[in-house]
Amino acid sequence: MTTTSQPNVDAAASQARTPLGASYSDAARDHLWMHFTRHSVFEDRDHGGLGQSVPVIVRGDGWRIWDDRGREYIDGLAGLFVNNVGHGRTEIAQAMAAQASELAFFPLWSYAHPRAIELAERLAHHAPGDLNRVFFTTGGGEAVESAWKLAKQYFKLTGKPTKHKVISRSIAYHGTPQGALSITGIPAAKIDFEPLVPGGHKVPNTNLYRAPEHLRDDEKAFGRWAADRIAEAIEFEGPDSVAAVFLEPVQNSGGCFPPPAGYFERVREICDEYDVLLVSDETICAFGRIGSMFACEDFGYQPDIITTAKGITSGYAPLGLMVASDRLFEPFRHGTTSFPHGYTWGGHPVSCAAAMANLDIFEREGLNDRVKENAPVFKRTLEQLLDLPLVGDVRGAGYFYGIELVKDKETRETFDDAESERLLRGFLSKALFEAGLYCRADDRGDPVIQLAPPLTMGPAEFDEIERRLRSVLTEAEKHL
Repeated sequence: MTTTSQPNVDAAASQARTPLGASYSDAARDHLWMHFTRHSVFEDRDHGGLGQSVPVIVRGDGWRIWDDRGREYIDGLAGLFVNNVGHGRTEIAQAMAAQASELAFFPLWSYAHPRAIELAERLAHHAPGDLNRVFFTTGGGEAVESAWKLAKQYFKLTGKPTKHKVISRSIAYHGTPQGALSITGIPAAKIDFEPLVPGGHKVPNTNLYRAPEHLRDDEKAFGRWAADRIAEAIEFEGPDSVAAVFLEPVQNSGGCFPPPAGYFERVREICDEYDVLLVSDETICAFGRIGSMFACEDFGYQPDIITTAKGITSGYAPLGLMVASDRLFEPFRHGTTSFPHGYTWGGHPVSCAAAMANLDIFEREGLNDRVKENAPVFKRTLEQLLDLPLVGDVRGAGYFYGIELVKDKETRETFDDAESERLLRGFLSKALFEAGLYCRADDRGDPVIQLAPPLTMGPAEFDEIERRLRSVLTEAEKHL
C-alpha cells in the first residue's frame, strides 16, 4: 500500500487516548454501537471474535483520509455517497460557525429563519418543472417517510382516500424508518423488524446484466419490460389503492443499476395513466453524483416529488429534504388544512448554512460540468477491469459505479452465500482497506464493489483506483 505519513497525525496517533485514558479503538469496541456492523469482528478470540481493531478515521483532505495510525487512503465512496465536494472545506465550517453565532437553532414550526428560506428558494430554482415546495428533514430515510405520508394525505384531500400503497423495486434501499423500510426491497433488512407499515409492493429492478436472456441484447426492450411490470403491479393491486411509485434514478443497492433507454419515459406514462405519483429518490444521486443537481434531469423525466439528502451539505451537517410540486401543495394553500408532520432538526439553520456554502462551491468550481466531462473517463478506466476473471460487469453513471463479481464470466454464474461471505467479508473488505482504498463490498444482491468518489477527483485518481482494485481482485482469485 502506498502511504503518506502526516507528521501531525502520526504524532497524535502515538499518544491518542480518550479523555478517560483508553485507546480509541478499544473504547469504540467497548462502548460505541456502530451502524450496520458485525461487532464480533472486534471482540477478542476468547469471546468468539476475530480480534481486529476498530478502524478509526481521524482526518480528511480532499479525496484523501487518514486513520489514527497515520495511514492514508483514497476515499472511493465519498464517506457514504456524501462528501461530494471533498473533505477539509474550511469555508463550509466557517459558514456553520458564523450561523451558530447568529442563530444556533430555531424550528420551522410556523416560523421561518433566513437560511431555510434562502436554501428552499435556491433548491426550487434548481429543481425541474413545478417542484417549488421544499420540506426539510434531517436525512434521506426521513425524506422518503415524508413523501409517502404526503402522498397518502394528498389523495385523501382530493377525494381518493383509498390510494395509499407504494410500488418500489426489488433489492432497492430507501431507508430505515418503518415506512421507508416497507418501501425498501431487501428482505434481510426487514425481517427483524416486521411487521412493518402495510402497503409496500415490489417490482423487478433494472439490472440489465441479470435481465431475462431474451432481453439482454435489447436495452430498450428490457426497459419497456421492466417499466411495464409497474403497470402490472398497479393493475394487480388496484389503481384506486396505489398512491406512488418510488424509484432511484440509479438504483444503489445491488450495485448501481442505471435506467435502460426509455424506462423512465414509460414509467411517467404509467403514473399519469393511473394517477399515481412518481417519487424520484435521489438521496444518493442528486447534487452532481450523476452530473446535474438533480439526476432526474440527467435521465429526462419529471417526477412529482424528489427526496434527497447526503450531498446537499457534502456531509458537513445532517440535512435531508423533500421537494414537491405545486400541484401537491395546492390543497394546503386554503382553509385549516396542514401537513401534520415534521422534525425538530429539519431545516436546522446551521445545516442550511452548510448547504448554502456547499452549493457555492459547486457553482464556483463548476462541479456539475466537471462530472459530466470526466464521467466517460471514469467509466472507461473501470471497464479495464473486465479483463479479470472475477469481474463480470461494470455499470453505473456519473461518479457512481458498481463492479459485479462472478464465479464464471461465460455463464454469469454468481457465488453462493457461503462463497460470497468468504470473498467479500473474509477477504475483500479488509484487503481493499489495506490497499489504501475505502469503498464498499456489498452483497445485498449479487456480490459487488461500489465506488462513488468525491466529485473533485479526475483521471489521475481514477487510474490509481483502478490500479489498487486490480491488485486486490487479482489476489482475491487465489483465495477462492
